[in-house]
Amino acid sequence: MRAMREPTTPPGPEPATAEASALVARARAGDESAWADLVARYARRVYALARSRSLGPDLAEEVTQSVFVTVAEQFDAGAYREAGRFEPWLFRIAMNRLRDAVRAERRRARALDGAARSLRDGPHPPPDADERQRLRRALSDLPEKDREVVTLRHHAGLEFKRIADLLGEPIGTVLARHHRALNKLRDMLEEDEP
Repeated sequence: MRAMREPTTPPGPEPATAEASALVARARAGDESAWADLVARYARRVYALARSRSLGPDLAEEVTQSVFVTVAEQFDAGAYREAGRFEPWLFRIAMNRLRDAVRAERRRARALDGAARSLRDGPHPPPDADERQRLRRALSDLPEKDREVVTLRHHAGLEFKRIADLLGEPIGTVLARHHRALNKLRDMLEEDEP
């Protein structure tokens, strides 16, 4: 029977993890050189991740900067607690920023397609002041929760999934509320027809 050997290193974080934890702790404490080292250590990897998602160099750089701004804000607010998990936390932030950037790019592409289609189909006159005023009045008459969904969808341009996450409600509830709100708006506008 073979005897089990004792580990040669004491239990605990691996040296690379311990080194990263120390660097994170110094950066959180406001050490500017530690912050610069932290950014130098991870920025290229975050940038490469953004580029791997087919983002152009400028947008990948913007996402990378946004990730480190978020990290700095979380450090300043004391929201990050070091537990040897900085890297997964950092890349979770990066993935969230990437999803946001990819969605924004898709929306921008759809808007450009819509604008091109609109130019092909000919100009559509913008609503006149009376129509805008009627719509504002009808929106203000909606219940707060219905108005919130309509505003987030049509003014902020958010997708239903994002609205559901933001409001902490199931997507089905948000979809039903949106549908109901648009029907109410249509009815109110028809009643207010000059």
